[in-house]
Amino acid sequence: PPAGGWEQHMLQELLDGRDEGRRNPVIVLAEGACDSDGNPITADQVKQVVERGFGGEVRVTVLGHVQRGGAPSAFDRNLGTILGHAAAQALIDDTVGDAPVVIGTRGNRVVHVPLAECLAQNDAVVEAIRAHDYPRAMALRGHGFKEGHAILRTMLQARPSASEPKPRRLRLAVLNAGAPAPGMNAAVRAAVRIGLDKGHEMLGVDNGFQGLIEGHVRPLGWMDVSGWVSRGGSELGARRTKLVGKELYAIARTLENERIDGLLVVGGWTAYVGAHAIYHERGNYPACDIPIVCLPASIDNNLPGSELSIGADTALNSIVWALDRIRLSASAQHRCFVVEVMGRRCGYLAMMSALASGAERAYLHERGVTVGDLLGDVEALKRGFLAGRRLGLVIRNEMANDVYDARFMGALYEEESGDLFDVRVAILGHLQQGGAPTPFDRIHATRLAGECIDHLIAEAGGSEPGTSSFVGLDGGKTRFWDLQDFPRMVDLGNERPRAQWWLALQGVADALGRADRGTDG
Repeated sequence: PPAGGWEQHMLQELLDGRDEGRRNPVIVLAEGACDSDGNPITADQVKQVVERGFGGEVRVTVLGHVQRGGAPSAFDRNLGTILGHAAAQALIDDTVGDAPVVIGTRGNRVVHVPLAECLAQNDAVVEAIRAHDYPRAMALRGHGFKEGHAILRTMLQARPSASEPKPRRLRLAVLNAGAPAPGMNAAVRAAVRIGLDKGHEMLGVDNGFQGLIEGHVRPLGWMDVSGWVSRGGSELGARRTKLVGKELYAIARTLENERIDGLLVVGGWTAYVGAHAIYHERGNYPACDIPIVCLPASIDNNLPGSELSIGADTALNSIVWALDRIRLSASAQHRCFVVEVMGRRCGYLAMMSALASGAERAYLHERGVTVGDLLGDVEALKRGFLAGRRLGLVIRNEMANDVYDARFMGALYEEESGDLFDVRVAILGHLQQGGAPTPFDRIHATRLAGECIDHLIAEAGGSEPGTSSFVGLDGGKTRFWDLQDFPRMVDLGNERPRAQWWLALQGVADALGRADRGTDG
């Protein structure tokens, strides 16, 4: 919490923002906020201070119980589903023991934690706050909370903090590559501001690797990225560009001409392949011998070393939003929908959207699709409709099978269903790439970008050329992998990682998606 005199500090930040061009400042106040002495800070207090010292009209909005309502996000649905299944399974298998436990997740894995341990840690946080031992309270909240708070303070500044002159001021470039993913702009914003705050020059490359080939590199200032956190798409521009001999020579020339010391590549499969190609040209072009970091941003969630890519959560919520409406459209009649979602040969979106929407079946490239599978699923659906079901929902990964496409599946379901239900096919298309990034993707992008910039600075600022890497969230922790390991960690033919954590959820999806039951979803 702020120390005494927080009023003047807040006003100075508001005035600095106005000087830099911020037009509509927003102040977010926690309902239990207090200063470092434990004195409460209320919304009316803040309003009066701002009116007196900053001027203009000030409005107070208390969100209240609107925060408790609304449809659950895809993440909340899947979390509840996975934990509910785990809890029921633990009781059936009698693996809990006599002491009560809390079932939760750590690093996308279900864990059992003794209830007493959880309560003791919560009590420790309360006691630390009551004793005004705020460093301990922050530490008890976990490393991620403390790290996020530090990044937030940097993001909220109106300008870079005054830092001591660096022995060497680095020139770090950022580019987006491949298909746009919601959250790319949030990553670029965080990278630029954190880099500037640490005293280095930040450069933006327009239109991905093509911009690097053509020399479209420009400096990015603090306010150049203002407002980017909530924007979908890619403000820098992103293109799929295949890098071969002459393109790599042009990139090396740009890196040399612009005196670039490190490169942050934000994107999907194209970004990783391109960065790997530049990395392998170090022996031919000395300008390519710089640290490169790849940050995963792809709705397909098909990148190695990271359990979640930026953009995947937004795409998943867009899909679930559409599926909810598709379900409503079929609720008044006996109908089955075959819905195709993106993902290329990675079935993450199909699997997780099936769990979140209560679909009866998800067809994935990882599992394969046969005519026998399709006929068996139709028969199960028919038994379900005979038992009272009114609708069915089947999710298909867009490349689950090259022959049995969505139209074929729809026609087969229609033909074999008899008069029990009719069938419609819906291909969701590019709505999955659009939309403003979800809060999760914004936060995930910001935190990963901060880690990447710190890593780039450490690698580029050394006496020897730094290593190149790709970053990811692995087991709930940020980890950097050597870029030369990229081919070893992926299935190049299918453009996906060799290890995919979410495939372990197939059993949950199969248990809950029984099409032969007479209930919907």
